[in-house]
Amino acid sequence: MRGRVVVFPIRGREWCFGHTIDHAAAQEPSSAPQRLRDLFNTITSRRRSVPENTEIVAEFVSEKMNRAWGTLEKAPEGTLKSKLHSLGLWLLSRVKPSEVFLKSVSKDLTGLEITYPASLNPRLVRRRLRHVAIRGSIIHRKLLYGSVTLLPITSILTVLPLPNVPFFWILFRAYSHWRALKGSERLLLLVSDCSRTWRLISNKDSADDPMDGIDHGENAPLKSPWVLKPSEDLDRILVEWNSFDGVKNCTISRICEEYGLDKMHVVKYKDSLC
Repeated sequence: MRGRVVVFPIRGREWCFGHTIDHAAAQEPSSAPQRLRDLFNTITSRRRSVPENTEIVAEFVSEKMNRAWGTLEKAPEGTLKSKLHSLGLWLLSRVKPSEVFLKSVSKDLTGLEITYPASLNPRLVRRRLRHVAIRGSIIHRKLLYGSVTLLPITSILTVLPLPNVPFFWILFRAYSHWRALKGSERLLLLVSDCSRTWRLISNKDSADDPMDGIDHGENAPLKSPWVLKPSEDLDRILVEWNSFDGVKNCTISRICEEYGLDKMHVVKYKDSLC
């Protein structure tokens, strides 16, 4: 599976990194286990590696959190669940946009198209992406360990009659950091200039993507998983940009509509610099 990342300056020397929204994939039903019994049966049905079991458990937790969030979202106005939903929205607004971007990089990506303004240096664009991936892997690994350490402490609050909001928030943050860590590791593999790294990607996914057009022989030349796509159209859209105020909201709306980006995510990049 191939993905597309759109890169452009948003304010001063700060850049925005957005992953194109795949609406078809977003509407696919989840294959995660629905119950604890199903989770146990899935893990014990055949021998799997620790990372594979971790992935299954993470999908199970993610599905449970998404269902709980949907219940809070549908709660009547003024109820406790409605107030918890508002609190959750406020907490989510504090999440950094770089984390949201890294979480969007799927482990199934075998190729990446990098779209950027034609006026930018392509080497600088790829260097910036590598920096985001390396920095993300370091930061989110530390934050993941910190969140997991706090889980037993916050679980003690379960004895209280009120909902254990700290525990579920820390649980969500642990899952979020884990997703961002995996996304940063995958992104680093995809934008690497090392053919040995490309072989790791092609060998791992050859069974799932036999029509990728890559010869997986030991001595066969490999195709780069990343493709740089300079865009003159994106340059023209960014004509209103200046180094002080940054990209105007109307320009952001046009870019998001043109390239299938999440406007809230892009605006968060700009607001985080204020």
